[in-house]
Amino acid sequence: MRKPDLSEQRIVETAREIFSRLGFKKTTMEDIARAVFKAKSSLYHYFKSKEEIYRAVVEKESSLVREEIARAMKAALSPIDKLVAYVKTRMRALRRLANLYHAFREEYLESYGFIQKIRRDYDRYEIETIKGILKEGVEKGIFEVTDLDLTAEAIIIAIKGYEYTWAISHDGEKIEREIDRLLNVLFYGILKR
Repeated sequence: MRKPDLSEQRIVETAREIFSRLGFKKTTMEDIARAVFKAKSSLYHYFKSKEEIYRAVVEKESSLVREEIARAMKAALSPIDKLVAYVKTRMRALRRLANLYHAFREEYLESYGFIQKIRRDYDRYEIETIKGILKEGVEKGIFEVTDLDLTAEAIIIAIKGYEYTWAISHDGEKIEREIDRLLNVLFYGILKR
């Protein structure tokens, strides 16, 4: 009995694990082919290059993060809860999804046009998502924000400033406390009242 052909989805799922373990530079088409029990030449039936596989992997992980964030925000009742859910879900997902995290952080990957596009698209997604939360909070009288764009960008920059530290930490509880402290400054500021 003939086995079914290898699907793109199986290649992408297998490549996700290999890229996250070895990194983009060290991973070869041979590594991926061996892991899916096929000849390297059969991979080229589905993907033209290692870069094309990596793009599919990063796009898949980006989609997974967005889905997780959407679910977490849908379960949140207030704009405050949505913002907390957004930040915590984002950080948990990026810690788990190493390829997406490395695509955002590794400078040598900037030379790949598809990585630049994924980064730009994800940045736009983040700003628009945070702006939506802020706008809802303003409309409900919960937040006082005069410039939605600037505030959303500042929140994203603050989150990204902690990304590396949170991504390499193995202490999930410490990360949760630091996220809570960051959000506390965001919500209540630094002025003594």
